[in-house]
Amino acid sequence: MFLVATLGKGSMDLYSLRLAKHLKVPIIYTDVYEKVFERFNKPLLSLSFIEELLNTWSFAKRLDAIDGIPHLPNHHFGRVGLLLRKPFIITVHDLIRYFDMKGYGPLIHRPNLKDKFWLSLDYLGVKRAARIITPSFKTKMDLVKHLKVPEDKVRVVYHGVDEVFKPTKGWRPCEEPYVLYVGSEHPRKNLATLLKAFSILKREHPEFKDVKLVKAGRVGGGELCYREQTLNLIKTLGLEDDVIFLEWISQRDLASLYSQAELFAFPSIYEGFGWPPLEAMACGCPVIASNTSCTPEILGDAAIYVSPRDVEGWYKALAMLLGDESLRKKLASKGLERAKTFTWRRAAEETLNVYKEVEEELGA
Repeated sequence: MFLVATLGKGSMDLYSLRLAKHLKVPIIYTDVYEKVFERFNKPLLSLSFIEELLNTWSFAKRLDAIDGIPHLPNHHFGRVGLLLRKPFIITVHDLIRYFDMKGYGPLIHRPNLKDKFWLSLDYLGVKRAARIITPSFKTKMDLVKHLKVPEDKVRVVYHGVDEVFKPTKGWRPCEEPYVLYVGSEHPRKNLATLLKAFSILKREHPEFKDVKLVKAGRVGGGELCYREQTLNLIKTLGLEDDVIFLEWISQRDLASLYSQAELFAFPSIYEGFGWPPLEAMACGCPVIASNTSCTPEILGDAAIYVSPRDVEGWYKALAMLLGDESLRKKLASKGLERAKTFTWRRAAEETLNVYKEVEEELGA
């Protein structure tokens, strides 16, 4: 048994790299997924498509030449799995691109012909896996419902939270108090609802006139001009002086950012797991989150929940939590305890159990 780990800064890359630190199995490092991510929304009739074909075929040949059963670290390796001549395990983090392909979104972006081709292969490959690992029961049931995967082939293994995320004080983006949002500007992240709620807060509560909204994290892929859409909305809402943008920052600075925020807002419409609110909790930051997808499953009773599209509800939750220090402290305490249960050591142990299960089943 061996794990494929992907080199990159995305959440699915971090998953495989963190798991690699704790699993006592051989690790195969690759940048194949990073190249997949870069080529979304490229034309079907292009050099990019030919390069993807060659990369997929050559990587499958490489894995076939290695003794043992591979663990493919994300669902975009389904295309590789289809070409393998041996069994494999695959982790499916979410069905975001599947839902976009089926027209249920857009959660990120409606895929073009090339992307539909590759995504179709990915999901065919997922169905062929000996075992599928998911980071939440919500994602497991999405697989069962939408891809018709047998439920007994899927194992839920929650992600861990990195140890760097703990209460700390260091760098901060502004002197004023701030509400924090961490994530991309994809439609599924629903930043627009938070911005609209924040504009009402600023208008209706002069006592919060100095509060800023800090947005950290990369914009997203190159499918659309997500930042342009965000800036246009900010201008329409009159929030030009109240929103601070930060791009990718180190985990250490991010821990400081979480720790010093008044609260963390997570209005996402769909998640396969959702690290940011757990990271915030691990840093002692109170959380307001959407009541949909897997978020309540992951955060439990340690967060305040609001329907993702309910602008008025988000405004009221922001006002309530900003105005109630005792409630913030209560949520912070609950969040610290909740976050402690998500460790990479546990994730690695449960992943290893899946490996052993497959090996016994196949007599490997």
